[in-house]
Amino acid sequence: MSTNIQSWPDLIPAPIVPIQAENWYALHTRPRHEKLVALRLNERGVETFLPMVTEVHRWSDRKKVLQLPLFASYLFAKFVPNRTERLRVLRVGGVLALVGNSGEGAPIPNEQINAVRAAVESPLTWSTHPFLQIGQRVRIRTGALDGLEGILVSRNGSHRLVISVDAIQRSLAVQVEGYQVEAA
Repeated sequence: MSTNIQSWPDLIPAPIVPIQAENWYALHTRPRHEKLVALRLNERGVETFLPMVTEVHRWSDRKKVLQLPLFASYLFAKFVPNRTERLRVLRVGGVLALVGNSGEGAPIPNEQINAVRAAVESPLTWSTHPFLQIGQRVRIRTGALDGLEGILVSRNGSHRLVISVDAIQRSLAVQVEGYQVEAA
């Protein structure tokens, strides 16, 4: 009677490679290509955020309601910051560059994207605002925008909260009359 004893070499565990988290990045696009780029990126499985604004354009013979990007020539994409993913995004027609240093892009904090999303989706009156680098940073403590942070400014006697996306140097302002605001 014969027995086969198989000896397995000591298995060396594979090194644990940390999984990189997805970050939001701003993409600079060709003018008036934001919607097409967002569509193409979504087809490739890349999550995008393209904040839109509704505007009424008047011509001599008609009026038309248009959905336009809030930040012209920019949109946001969420992906893992590695070479393969960057190239997958940059190879989409209409994308000019990642916004940031050395072509690698600068990650945008989730809080800034969530703040823009909350402001755009809220029923409050808002408008674009010149980008501010200095000013008092505040946080809203009540209502639908509770926890939102931005810069408080006064314009024509009304108070507005300016929400900025640093990477693309663009901002939007939300009217905050009646909200409790505190220093952040």
